Amino acid sequence: MGAVQAQEFWPAKWGVALRARGVTEADVDRELDSGRIVRTHILRPTWHFVAVDDIRWMLSISGPRVHGVSSYYYRKHGMTPALIARSQKVIVRALEGATALTRVELGERLVRARIRLFENLLAHLVMHAELEGLICSGPRRGKQSTYMLLDDRVRPAKRPAREEALAELARRYFTSHGPAKIQDFVWWSGMTVRDTKVALEALAGALVAETFDGETYWMAPSSPPARRTANTVDLLPIYDEYLIAYRDRRAMAEPKLPDGIQHDIFAHYLMIDGKVAGSWRKRDIGKTIDIALKPYRALSRPQLRTARGIADRLASFTGREVRIA
Repeated sequence: MGAVQAQEFWPAKWGVALRARGVTEADVDRELDSGRIVRTHILRPTWHFVAVDDIRWMLSISGPRVHGVSSYYYRKHGMTPALIARSQKVIVRALEGATALTRVELGERLVRARIRLFENLLAHLVMHAELEGLICSGPRRGKQSTYMLLDDRVRPAKRPAREEALAELARRYFTSHGPAKIQDFVWWSGMTVRDTKVALEALAGALVAETFDGETYWMAPSSPPARRTANTVDLLPIYDEYLIAYRDRRAMAEPKLPDGIQHDIFAHYLMIDGKVAGSWRKRDIGKTIDIALKPYRALSRPQLRTARGIADRLASFTGREVRIA
């Protein structure tokens, strides 16, 4: 998939597990702690999970684009080139020797260096260092995220030409997310329409385009049709790639919602037969997880049975009892 949005940490891990049989939360945590999966700012100005072998070439094309998108906020927070250079020296010095520090601890180092932090300046300075390829995620410390120097987590790699990197990013996206439109890739990747067309030209023969209802969609030629039975229920996490990775999400929405019902874009998604059919919320109660379903329409008995099966899968993922409240 290339990259998976990971703004919300636990939900992003559940999203990974939904796409890999038998994977537990402990498995994903081990990949993150070992550095095989990196959590960093890339593509759009938010966190993503990226495989360690992909982080350098992705940053080479994504970093400058995210800097451009974030330039207004840099100026708003007084991030002059001199301030950025000073902060990066402090951050690199603090993390030398494979040291892992939390963002709060990095902030303390910056304050000691007489860099005055206000509003969201610390968050933007740290993000800037991520986009420059100086730092990335380190092992978790309890429930806290840490940062380490990228060079201590990721082995050196030859940087491909920009056109080659663009083509590889597009290949990953349209293979895993297709059928999708150029505008969808532009939204997901942060690249321009021109960049996208250059990438598609470089991928001639590797992807196919089909026109449906006047719109052109790109996909891998070997993509098999999905084989799904009726009453398929999924509990997708917030910001899941199935929805967040597209600018146009009409294919995943019900044609008409019941009167008085609106989509809750800040909830986890209850899906039925591939379409948004409501929301769900998770509540931790000791060693138990309660799942509250909020469907747009009452679930049928077959749908509720399938939902209970997904709850069992969540229980296997977390190692905890899961109840549908």
